[in-house]
Amino acid sequence: MSFQLSQADHSWTIFLDRDGVINHDKDNDYIRHVGEFVMYENTLNALQTLSQLFHRVVIVTNQKGVGRGLMTLEDLNGIHDLLLEEVRKVGGRIDKIYFCSDTDNDSPNRKPNPGMAFQAREEFPDIDLSKSMVAGNRLSDMEFGRNAGMHTIFIATTHPEVPFPDERIDVRFDSLFAFAAACRREMKS
Repeated sequence: MSFQLSQADHSWTIFLDRDGVINHDKDNDYIRHVGEFVMYENTLNALQTLSQLFHRVVIVTNQKGVGRGLMTLEDLNGIHDLLLEEVRKVGGRIDKIYFCSDTDNDSPNRKPNPGMAFQAREEFPDIDLSKSMVAGNRLSDMEFGRNAGMHTIFIATTHPEVPFPDERIDVRFDSLFAFAAACRREMKS
């Protein structure tokens, strides 16, 4: 049986990728500082909705640009501080942002490896990965979800050409806002 959003309720966790889901991505480059961080229209509305519907809201993002010295940890923290503040202003919340700056693709914390999900579960023991979803714009996000035992939501903002159905993808939406609206309609209260 395939996964339906109606199976989820307020006890669930949503893991969100950042670039290409929350904010515009740069093709073959990194969002290096606050000035390059531009959220999609309606992202804040989506995050407010997801905050109301999910017990935990967690961001998991690969940030190899830090490890490669193309941006500093201070730059990355500045972006995340801005994001957290903007979400707070609309009455939403993000429980934690996990990032992996490792340059080695085999790093246990670099998606598609599930390390960041395990970090979240360790810090928040109430997270049940079988009652969690990941929303991302790349197949590596979907593989991350599968590797951690989660359900997968493909956000087709930057890669609409990815075929669907695909065994790695449970549900597909055109944007984070469309996903949040469907969660509001379909999730159990």
